[in-house]
Amino acid sequence: MSVNLPLPQADQLLPVAGVRLGTAEAAIRKLGRRDLTLIELAPGSRAAGVFTQNRFCAAPVTVCREHLATGEIRALVINTGIANAGTGAQGIANARASCEAVAAALGVSAQEVLPFSTGVILEHLPVDKLIAGLPAAQAALKSDGWYEACQAIMTTDTQPKCASRQVRIGGKTVTLTGMSKGAGMIKPNMATMLGFLATDADVAQPLLDALVKEAADHSFNSITVDGDTSTNDSFILIATGASGAPAITDPASADYKALRDAVVDLAVWLAQAIVRDGEGATKFMSIVIEGGKSREECRQIAYAVAHSPLVKTAFFASDPNLGRILCAIGYAGVADLDVSTLRVWLGDGKEEVLVAEKGGRAVSYAEEAGVHIMKSAEIIVRADLARGDAAATVWTCDFSYDYVKINADYRS
Repeated sequence: MSVNLPLPQADQLLPVAGVRLGTAEAAIRKLGRRDLTLIELAPGSRAAGVFTQNRFCAAPVTVCREHLATGEIRALVINTGIANAGTGAQGIANARASCEAVAAALGVSAQEVLPFSTGVILEHLPVDKLIAGLPAAQAALKSDGWYEACQAIMTTDTQPKCASRQVRIGGKTVTLTGMSKGAGMIKPNMATMLGFLATDADVAQPLLDALVKEAADHSFNSITVDGDTSTNDSFILIATGASGAPAITDPASADYKALRDAVVDLAVWLAQAIVRDGEGATKFMSIVIEGGKSREECRQIAYAVAHSPLVKTAFFASDPNLGRILCAIGYAGVADLDVSTLRVWLGDGKEEVLVAEKGGRAVSYAEEAGVHIMKSAEIIVRADLARGDAAATVWTCDFSYDYVKINADYRS
């Protein structure tokens, strides 16, 4: 069960010129469900990506990094069920073999193919099943295949996560459509998360490289479900240039700003969708830290609160045991933080109550007000550090009984 996450409708997902998607049942994960996705890109397409910082990164992450450095990208292949992580040299060979099979099918080079995997770690990818499933995925390629694709990349997700945007560039309509997956092992540091966002804008490669990092920083790198950084985290931004809009080459231009705003907006939506569909989640929480000396220290404190199992279980129970928030702020690692000037509020988007000030419980705070807000499905924790002008927001969810059940049964 997700938290206020609308179920996407296939007719709401806009085709992106130069992108075709196809899916198939390859029996990599389970019989009877699609687990293989093929994405074909028009000639001249560019791509940029950010990936997990986990030192035990998966084989497809290593191969993706290599192939992105070569230039044009013509295809992506995504499998669920097996992460192809912790698989050594054989894992690299299997990731490359999947690229070679896609390249042969589409008439492109293997270096123009990006591979992605998600699923169980420490098991080898059944590359023979992947290759056997490719003809069906290729036969299913279509420009309006986004809905099927975002279903096929799911693992413990309870629903697909995909959306579209449009923006005017140089008098032309430019389309953006993206999809993400992930519900647990979510604390990207660039969950198990994958994100793909395509636009038919024409964007110079250096700008695309900068934009994917900026978008990730404001979205996928600002979420957490359980504090675990996956071996496979990947966020890919694709620009096909097929819209007919003028090429974007100047980062100071109005066209670039319009595209950047649309990309960041869609990336934030996709990232928040992961948290809203967090494993066992019943509440969506925004941790807003203001008044910091730097954005980095604000993020550090926000993540301390967002990761705390004691905070997350209290929110699941609607128990205003809010000293747990102060505790997390205190151990976040900002050594010179003066807690006597810090203030903390609890809100639900409609009302907000002051919980703590001057190093302790606010005189005006009544627990009944805290109980009322904590029963909401969407909760905002806001803290003012009173030491600067920087701010940061991290999105997270609560911990319920179902989180343990889902992860205990994951390989079943």
